[in-house]
Amino acid sequence: MTAVLAAPTRTGLDYCAAFTKTLQGLHQEGRYRVFTELERPADRFPTALWHSSSGVREVTIWCSNDYLNMGHHPKVLKAMQQAITDGATGAGGTRNIGGNHHYHVQLEQLLATLHHKEAALSFTSGWVANLTALTVIGQVLPNAIILSDAENHNSMIEGIKRSGAKRLIFKHNDLFDLEQHLQSIPFDQPKMIAFESLYSMDGDIAPIAAICDLAQKYNALTYLDEVHAVGLYGAHGGGQAQAQGVEDRVDLIQGTLGKAFGLQGGYIAGKAIMIDAIRSLGAGFIFSTAMPPIIAAGALASIQHLMHSSYERTLQQHQARYLKQLLLEANLPVMPSPSHIVPVLVGHAAVCKKISDALLEQHGIYVQPINYPTVAKGTERLRFTPSPKHSTAQLQALVIALRQVWQQFGLVL
Repeated sequence: MTAVLAAPTRTGLDYCAAFTKTLQGLHQEGRYRVFTELERPADRFPTALWHSSSGVREVTIWCSNDYLNMGHHPKVLKAMQQAITDGATGAGGTRNIGGNHHYHVQLEQLLATLHHKEAALSFTSGWVANLTALTVIGQVLPNAIILSDAENHNSMIEGIKRSGAKRLIFKHNDLFDLEQHLQSIPFDQPKMIAFESLYSMDGDIAPIAAICDLAQKYNALTYLDEVHAVGLYGAHGGGQAQAQGVEDRVDLIQGTLGKAFGLQGGYIAGKAIMIDAIRSLGAGFIFSTAMPPIIAAGALASIQHLMHSSYERTLQQHQARYLKQLLLEANLPVMPSPSHIVPVLVGHAAVCKKISDALLEQHGIYVQPINYPTVAKGTERLRFTPSPKHSTAQLQALVIALRQVWQQFGLVL
């Protein structure tokens, strides 16, 4: 009889220990993310229902990126209801197999018109749009160099990394530093400047015309992320490039449907040959299930409305200016911003989280803490986005609550 050898005794790896240690570190630093469960009833924004452990409470939303509340606009709801009636709900697959719906085609034609470009291409999110487009561009252009603003969004950074192109980072909105980098690159070497029009954490705006001047001078393409500006700026809501009168000088514009337009998805717009190359080569487009047609239908209605209505963006700008004025008068540390973004500096991650919790629990005010890595350590903040739907009384009540919480935690006023 053959003897059966006993298996050697050994202790297995405790894989969960590494995850536990990592999460404990996030808790200790005050950077652990807690998702607040909210329900947004139609026609009640900015009021929402907070499903807390102690029951359901009404709260006021102050940090939504649905900047103009188009997600609940009657025209958008009607378009999406009609899409349901028509059966345009699920995507049916990737665009290249079974998911190329008529709504997608209409949406891309409208987006091209919005930005005065030859063509556009939609994606499931703005993050995917940036990742895919920048990856393809860097791969198509031989020996390319991409010059990236130091404050560019994670999606742009990841796309540039995956492209294999050499990346040069220039100081944020610094034209001199950008030109120094451009001067170091041979004139005939492929190069592209990738930057945002409006930076969402500080609310500052890029000098788009001056960057286009440098691109022309040094033979570079321009790639502009307009996600926090589309719908909000420009005569027809085309973004900051449109507002500054230079959208014709920008080679590729990237935008989102998930912020001012109130839905979900992202897109790029530019020369037809570039859009076709990204459509043909971009893994993030080819292998992703298409945007649900019902979403595309809602986005169509939202864009069409904002292309012809300036009411919402005008009122939102007024609300942002008024809130900044109230914060300054209350000696609260509002950070200077020329846009609709209203950041209030805290400067410490754990304190920022405690303030956010206190505002929610004690005052029914919902605003998320913005901590590292979204912003640099030491610049942690609350980021307010007043909308056309916030009343004067709500703006004033917010500032009163902030003063009370500031004093509660011993912060200087």
